Amino acid sequence: MKSLVVLLLFSATAIAADLHPIVEMDTGYLFGGSADGKWVKAEKAAKSMKGRTAFRLFGLTQEVGKATAGKPKPAKDEVCADMLTVSLSPEPKEGEIALSGPWNALPRKPQIADPTQQVYVDAVRDFLKERRISDPKVKITRILRVDLDGDGEEEVLINATNYFTEDGGVPMDTAAPGSYSCVFLRRVVAGKVQTELIAGEFYVKNESNASNLFEISGVLDLNGDGKLEVIVHSHYYEGAETTIYDCSGGKCKTALSVGCGL
Repeated sequence: MKSLVVLLLFSATAIAADLHPIVEMDTGYLFGGSADGKWVKAEKAAKSMKGRTAFRLFGLTQEVGKATAGKPKPAKDEVCADMLTVSLSPEPKEGEIALSGPWNALPRKPQIADPTQQVYVDAVRDFLKERRISDPKVKITRILRVDLDGDGEEEVLINATNYFTEDGGVPMDTAAPGSYSCVFLRRVVAGKVQTELIAGEFYVKNESNASNLFEISGVLDLNGDGKLEVIVHSHYYEGAETTIYDCSGGKCKTALSVGCGL
């Protein structure tokens, strides 16, 4: 019986030691983390963070600093009480994602490309037409070129948003017909270019809805498998969400997500 207890304690300690937490820097929300390359939810990840945890801080294309954090606590705002938060010290002045992991989280750095290139403008136009926007007004906000899976072939991440607002942001009420905000991936599969929607919204007609604006906020290896995940931030006038997408299995799927809103 004693040997069983010792084994269980050893296993729990090993899991805690091998768990690598991930934090959204803007809010301090704990995504969760990874252990042995597998994704772990926030509640379980929080149990491994007993004392001070060392983090590396990352922006869109590079590491921007280091910080430490204590044990996660419930968010102070009542509406977000189901979220766990950590306080990073020193308080970061820049960055998107904090990661506690020993591996190189940027084995292949994304390159920012010119969003006015005609080949990508045409690609976005065709993509929007497939979503029943008949006369798209193309507005690309960001293009990143990066080899996501390390096979030597670069993928292209495209961020496009047009809500026809003066400030370029989301409307407070009804989105105009033809509005959209999206992030999609173009990659070569078996010699052919394939386009995959990662996240987005498209408005064919007037719709009274809380429209979201989607932005690529990072491309990082967050579980140590050598492949890069895509981080997408979205927000509307009363809330926000950030999602880590795992694109290693041929399709981009949600790995971990944090967010809060009314």
